Amino acid sequence: MTDTRTVRTRAARGRTARTVRTAVAAALAAGLTVGALAAPALAAADPAAARPGHEATRQALRAAVDAGIPGAVAQAGKDGADWTGTAGERGGADRYRVGSITKTFTATVLLQLQAEGRIDLDDPVDRWLPGLVRGHGHDGRKITVRQLLNHTSGVYSYTGDPGFQKKIFGAGFLEHRYDTWQPRELVRIAMEHAPEFAPGTGWSYSNTNYVLAGLVIEKVTGRPYGKAVENRVLKPLKLRATLVPGTDPAMPRPSSRAYSPLVADPGAPLHDVTELNPSIAHAAGEMISDSRDLRTFYRALLQGRLLPKSALKEMTTTVPVSPDLPGVGYGLGLMKQELSCGKEVWGHGGGIHGSSSEAFATRDGRHTLAANLNGDWTGTSQAIVEAEFCGTLPKK
Repeated sequence: MTDTRTVRTRAARGRTARTVRTAVAAALAAGLTVGALAAPALAAADPAAARPGHEATRQALRAAVDAGIPGAVAQAGKDGADWTGTAGERGGADRYRVGSITKTFTATVLLQLQAEGRIDLDDPVDRWLPGLVRGHGHDGRKITVRQLLNHTSGVYSYTGDPGFQKKIFGAGFLEHRYDTWQPRELVRIAMEHAPEFAPGTGWSYSNTNYVLAGLVIEKVTGRPYGKAVENRVLKPLKLRATLVPGTDPAMPRPSSRAYSPLVADPGAPLHDVTELNPSIAHAAGEMISDSRDLRTFYRALLQGRLLPKSALKEMTTTVPVSPDLPGVGYGLGLMKQELSCGKEVWGHGGGIHGSSSEAFATRDGRHTLAANLNGDWTGTSQAIVEAEFCGTLPKK
């Protein structure tokens, strides 16, 4: 392992000028928020940089480390042939916090429950969580569960609250990293703000949507949402490296350390943020996994092993994200991206303190990728997706 002084030197050399707070907020947005959704706006790929096999992916991993990230890991598979690549201080079997990739697991459980006739995704949220979504224009009687899952509810994201950001995204994290946050407490923070728009009239990524989705699962099943994920997804697929940690701040082995500057100063030293109480994310982004398990999950999901055909069709029915990102659509906990080479991939990005992840697959599930950076201040993880599926590197 590289010592902290060396990591700081690398980071200072490669860190970009954008503020770290924005980067961490984007990470918690992708994993916890929308940072990953903005990633397709990265520079277009350069066809002249095409490489056979996984060489472009190797180079993308090295580029992330050259940009100051301590370590990068990726695993890809196509038609049964697996490949693993690392750069910097990483192990190929590392487990890591996957942030908003959790959302796909949460949505899968709700679609299973609908297929069993236990819930209708077009039910109003208030049917399952009466009175919880109220305040400053929010009204759970007018918002459906489906609108939570595809981010068309208009519900304000609690991660945008200035007080929450001060405690969790900035230097206050060091004091509050072990705090336990109740999911209803996170919802109440959101209810102190006006909604982004009337339900069904726009699109806005909101972590509150998935905290509410987790609470709906708990109301329907009578058990913690994490138990539903374990029993319905993790155990059937034998995803032994994946867990829903609840309030446990520790990382299981094998894993690498996670780093963040936590403040807006580009020259600030890095902090080891490996340990944190993941209740800050709940069903929006608390899970831990590894690249092999994530690839197995998305392959099984897209090949119809977790949902009936009609439910998978609902999950892959997307709404537009932004006119500026015409190749990006959001379904029910699942994002569609059209890459520079014209290929279409499905999955989700995820970010949380010291961790930026990507997990994507082709629609038939035959070509899969999962990757992670153990730093949260650069937007280079999407370049790994482009490199793997298109065999190209972003233009400099």
